[in-house]
Amino acid sequence: MTLYRRLILLALALTAVVVVFGAYVRLADAGLGCPDWPGCYGTVSPEHAAADIRQAHAADPHGPVSLPKAWKEMIHRYLAASLGLLIVIIALLAWRHRGLAGSAPWVATALVALVVFQGLLGKWTVTLLLKPAIVTAHLAGGLATLALLAWLALRARRAPRIAPGRRLRALARVAFVLLAAQIVLGGWTSTNYAALACPDFPACHGSLWPAADYANAFHVVRELGMTAEGELLPLAALTAIHWTHRVGALVAGGALLLLAWALARRHATQGPGLALLAAVTLQIGLGVANVVLGLPLALAVAHNAGAAILVGLMVGINYRLSGARSPRAAARNTQELTSHENSYA
Repeated sequence: MTLYRRLILLALALTAVVVVFGAYVRLADAGLGCPDWPGCYGTVSPEHAAADIRQAHAADPHGPVSLPKAWKEMIHRYLAASLGLLIVIIALLAWRHRGLAGSAPWVATALVALVVFQGLLGKWTVTLLLKPAIVTAHLAGGLATLALLAWLALRARRAPRIAPGRRLRALARVAFVLLAAQIVLGGWTSTNYAALACPDFPACHGSLWPAADYANAFHVVRELGMTAEGELLPLAALTAIHWTHRVGALVAGGALLLLAWALARRHATQGPGLALLAAVTLQIGLGVANVVLGLPLALAVAHNAGAAILVGLMVGINYRLSGARSPRAAARNTQELTSHENSYA
């Protein structure tokens, strides 16, 4: 079990790297640096495909293919493949230790299925030419992988839980759902290149109710930059995407701040509450700075990293607040904890 716990922590750290580096690849316009999959022009590395890459770059110097972009894309693929292999090993160990407290073989198996699906989404991201629905799903899948690994890590080390009462538990769950929705909105904003559709703040084009085309903005099955009918996506649609993300930030941010305040008031949850308060404040600040400063690459990547941090925190908070609700459940938890401790004796 010691190896199992260590591998989960390694996979969790690697997932965070993959998510953040994937955001960097996307924001650096390197998502099509190698226009085929899983290799690069049929080879294992950009070095082996250098001649094809240089030829493509010479034909279109401002296009998506260049040697630096190809290396960024392939490094992301190498990291993702390593993560996939690591998760398969974790699942095998989870089944091997399935009789011990702290193992969660079915969750680990679900992770394997999720990683396989993530691989397919990575392939379709390239072969379908950055279709927004696919790229957004790929981002959401990466953060879902992070969330499940965080839960596995807490489960494996038998992190303590408390029974906080129904209201606080319900607030934590609602806040997590709103955070997930806001992350998807953020992914949709990024993959549609709508982050600068509203260049001013707090208004958008000088209005708190800007002219917007919501029908085309949230039509899922379409090509990048195009409407479902094949016409160029209008600025009003990009405005609708951006403005919805801002409104979502108010809703999700408000719920997270309310949860942080409720947690910080209690001695048992003061630490997570203060950590959540700091993370939400930082994330809001990064969002505003990205608009005001014109989306500098470092801040845009940091905004994605902030989302990953919030996901990890919210998994931990919801896990901690999922303590026993009845004496019978409390006795069962105590028995599991004792069994877990004995397994390391």
